[in-house]
Amino acid sequence: MSSIFTKIVNKEIPCYKIAEDDNFLAFLDVNPNAKGHTLCIPKKEIDKIFEMEEDLYVGLMQFSRKIAIALEKSVPCKRVGMAVVGLEVPHAHVHLIPLNEMDEMRFQNKVSLTKEEFEALAQKIKDNL
Repeated sequence: MSSIFTKIVNKEIPCYKIAEDDNFLAFLDVNPNAKGHTLCIPKKEIDKIFEMEEDLYVGLMQFSRKIAIALEKSVPCKRVGMAVVGLEVPHAHVHLIPLNEMDEMRFQNKVSLTKEEFEALAQKIKDNL
């Protein structure tokens, strides 16, 4: 059975897409820790990040870096944090989270955005790529 992220890649489920290339996709997390919380994933469904072929892993880190730089230009924050947890969805993914305080990395406090806020934010980050 396909992961929710594979369904997003296959356009079976919509997302607030930020960037995409042949191998990777970046989109806003719909249950964000902070405004701008973004997920970067390989399009190929691989459960664990360290099971990825080395070139795909390095490519995901390079792709994530580009997104993080645009994210930091788009959302006021002290820095963009990165986390790889991998327990909630069996598909390798990188969390990029704009941070102003450590609590924003704890995956307990969530923020709410409207559809319009998600759309405007995704466009702003795209514009800074």
